[in-house]
Amino acid sequence: MEVKETKRLKHYNNKQKILLVGEGDFSFSLSLARAFGSATNLIATSLDSQAELERNYKNGKANVEELERLGCNVVFGVNVHSMTTKPNLGCSATHDRVIFNFPHAGFDYGREHQIKTIMRHQELVRGFMKSARLLVKDEDKGGEIHVVHKTEYPFSEWKLKTLGEKEGLELVSEIEFCLNHYPGYSNKRGSRGYNDSSFPVGKSSTFIFKKQFFY
Repeated sequence: MEVKETKRLKHYNNKQKILLVGEGDFSFSLSLARAFGSATNLIATSLDSQAELERNYKNGKANVEELERLGCNVVFGVNVHSMTTKPNLGCSATHDRVIFNFPHAGFDYGREHQIKTIMRHQELVRGFMKSARLLVKDEDKGGEIHVVHKTEYPFSEWKLKTLGEKEGLELVSEIEFCLNHYPGYSNKRGSRGYNDSSFPVGKSSTFIFKKQFFY
């Protein structure tokens, strides 16, 4: 049996089973797939329907078509709060990595520094963490949940470490996130008529969580 060569991009490699959540135009998934030379280890999901993707993102359709050619399982209409009910996301506790880049609840709740807005964002992240905890492998099998998030105020007020602890997750590492480490990745606003525009990443980190056994 031929042993597959390990190909890496930052924290990720082609031997990990990776679930990507909340993709905008799927350019992050595609960045990984191109680095690996294949996407057979990826499941890439979006809250949008396929029609919404094609309407909102100029490169969305082409990105998805390339991902699928590379063997990616692309799933539309995935809500982070209920993603454990989607049979095409795989069985429970089977993913090595579950990734959510720049979670955001939208722009309909007020200014970013307002408490009610922060609480809506926290609700989104906790819903993701609750679902992701059921889909990721146990710590002793190397399972990790990654959230890429801005670290300056007011985004620091989301308190990701505390949110994780409430969902039985331990923050084991925080690593500076650099956009240029992922060739072709274009982060998207994804809301309020500016879906296809990017936003300044500024100071951001990849927050790495593992399951707490005592939860």
